[in-house]
Formats: sequence, structure tokens, C-alpha cells
Amino acid sequence: MLIATATVLVGCTTLDPYTRDEKTSSATKGALIGAAAGAVVGLVSGDDAVERRQRALILAGVGALAGGAVGNYMDRQEAKLRAELDNTGVSVTRIGDNITLNMPGNITFATDSSDLNSDFYAVLGSVGKVVKEFNQTVIEVAGHTDSRGSESYNQSLSERRASSVARYLETRQIMPQRIITVGMGELRPVADNSTAAGQQANRRVELTLVPVTA
Repeated sequence: MLIATATVLVGCTTLDPYTRDEKTSSATKGALIGAAAGAVVGLVSGDDAVERRQRALILAGVGALAGGAVGNYMDRQEAKLRAELDNTGVSVTRIGDNITLNMPGNITFATDSSDLNSDFYAVLGSVGKVVKEFNQTVIEVAGHTDSRGSESYNQSLSERRASSVARYLETRQIMPQRIITVGMGELRPVADNSTAAGQQANRRVELTLVPVTA
């Protein structure tokens, strides 16, 4: 499992949200911690869920991307996201044609809460601005928690957090059909839950953008 996880994460780079330097993703550094759950960044809902959403969007009139247009489209979306989210604390990670935005606990939710922090509205507004423009993408919203509390409670909390983010994006005129919500509870840590800093890193929301392809 460790080998498989490392393979998935090869070539994964992230732009540091403060220094603007490219670095190895924090998810890569946390791979050994999250190895039992597979790759710790990117899609968690599975290819089938995304493919069903892609087909529904195509039937609804959202055009599908093909060939070289896919990479170019995601390149432009990535560039705009990096510009909008510069110095916000949100990291932007590109793996193939998928883009993942990691929104850590210090800007998203208070401990044991699914209410959006007031400072988070501006960040999500910036995300909404870009993903509204680039509407040929499926958006997976994945909620994660630290390990405090029972596993069942953390699962429910992570689902509520994902739903809170999804509802806000819908207020920014993002088609609900584009959004998949999933809660992962405490199952995919990216840091050590025995420290306060690690708990905060694990208490996060990840948005993964996947191009609509035929």
C-alpha cells in the first residue's frame, strides 16, 4: 500500500499559498500517515460517481471537452485559481487534469462546527467566481476532520462541513448538478493528530475539480 500511495503522488506539486514557491505537496509528506486509506489528496468519491455526474451535465447541455482541449482548459482554470487564492492559505495542487484546493481548518471551520468561518466567505467567493466561469468541471467537495471524538460523530461532522461548502457555492450560482459532496471523517489524515497543528491541518475541506469529458 505504501508503494502504491507513493506512485500516485509522484509528480504532485503544490504552490505554497504564502511564499508562492512550488513545493512537494503536504499530502505527499503525509503519505505515510494516510497510506492505509490510499492517496491523501484528490478524488475520494470514486470514478463512477464522477462519470455519472459528467454524463448528467452533458445531457443538460454542458459541452464535453476532448483531446488537447482538456489540458488547456484546466491549465487556464488552474492559473486563475492560483491568482485568486494567492495569500489566502489555500493550496492549489494539480494531479494530471484534476485540480485540488486544500482549505485548512484555520480558515474553514471552528472545532466541532460545520458553520463557515466569516473569513472563509471571501475565499469561497473567489473559488466560486472561477468555477462559475469554468463550468465544464465537476466539483467534488470532501470534508475531513481530526481524530478527536468518535469515528461516527466525525463522519457526520465531515458530511455537514462538505454540505455547508456546497450550499455556499450554490448561492454563487454554481449548478448543483456539478457538485458532489462526500464526508471522510477522520479516515484520511495528512498530519499527526497528536498535535494541535496536526489536528488543524486534518480539519479541512478539499475541493477537487475534474473536467467534463465524453
